[in-house]
Amino acid sequence: MAELVEQVDERDRVVAVVDRAEAIRERRLHRVATIVCRDGDGRILVHRRPDDASRFPGQFNWMLGGAVEVGESYEEAAARELAEELGVRAAPRFVFKFLCDGAIGPYWLGLHEAVVTAPVRPDPGEVVRFDWLTEPELDELVRGSAFVPDAREAFDRHRALGSARRP
Repeated sequence: MAELVEQVDERDRVVAVVDRAEAIRERRLHRVATIVCRDGDGRILVHRRPDDASRFPGQFNWMLGGAVEVGESYEEAAARELAEELGVRAAPRFVFKFLCDGAIGPYWLGLHEAVVTAPVRPDPGEVVRFDWLTEPELDELVRGSAFVPDAREAFDRHRALGSARRP
């Protein structure tokens, strides 16, 4: 069954409803919502994708997420993806979005954060292994070749934003 998404323009305004596979194949802008999970100590959840995943098999990522469905907000999509991929309910906090010309074509990436204190129950179709890393540990991992390239760009932007907010 086709996964429908909203095709958007360079200002993130909806222009059509299209099949996500077609949007990727035809390089049409659409929306992706991601979520960064922190534990009560501020560590960040990092996971490895399954070896048989259609996108980024076996690679590490610091974000969970997926396509924003038709009529859904970035925040709603981030909360849905968190529940689907980790079995956790939380209210994600929007951090920023940017136009990512990534490995699966151009798309608007909305990045959110949530503190997760409940036990996680990862979907094995999405997450085969996970760990909670400190920011220095994550920084080291991000530079490795086994890290999702689009997630690396989001990490660099997130870090720059955090540096800009510090006095």
